[in-house]
Amino acid sequence: MSRIGKKPIPIPQGVTVTVALDAIEVKGPRGALATPFPPGVTFEVVDGRIEARTIREDKGLGKFHGLARSLVANAVKGVTEGFKKELDIVGIGYRAEVKGRQVVFALGYSHPVVFDIPQGIDITIEKQTHITVTGSDRQMVGQVAADIRSFRKPDPYKQKGIRYTGEVLKKKVGKTGA
Repeated sequence: MSRIGKKPIPIPQGVTVTVALDAIEVKGPRGALATPFPPGVTFEVVDGRIEARTIREDKGLGKFHGLARSLVANAVKGVTEGFKKELDIVGIGYRAEVKGRQVVFALGYSHPVVFDIPQGIDITIEKQTHITVTGSDRQMVGQVAADIRSFRKPDPYKQKGIRYTGEVLKKKVGKTGA
């Protein structure tokens, strides 16, 4: 059984934490995040660290202990270091470019695919084929990267499309001619 909920979260220099009734607000050099946590879990700030505690009256709420602690730890890491996802575009003629707060993709369709960059997310493109998605909210960074990948998922036959950097694809064998 995991005991991740019992680990205290250290508060780095320059980060302020405010605990409310149903959410915890974390402010740091990269911005501010308000993270709601499930009922049955409470947080306390004790000498430079955050500790998660559960209300033990209802045994069914104990399962949220580790989840709530992980969400708050991600918020603390996000406002100090931030999160990053990298994607690669593979295919002849496939490319992307940033125009203001939009990313324009050429992915082999008859039209360009335009993606609006959400607030709190930064996208940089190197050499037209390497995309870096950064931000302070881990869930939003992962969702934006997944949305970009969904425009042209990697093809198992020709290995073309948008993939995460380091993603290993299983190549399928095509038809064999007679």
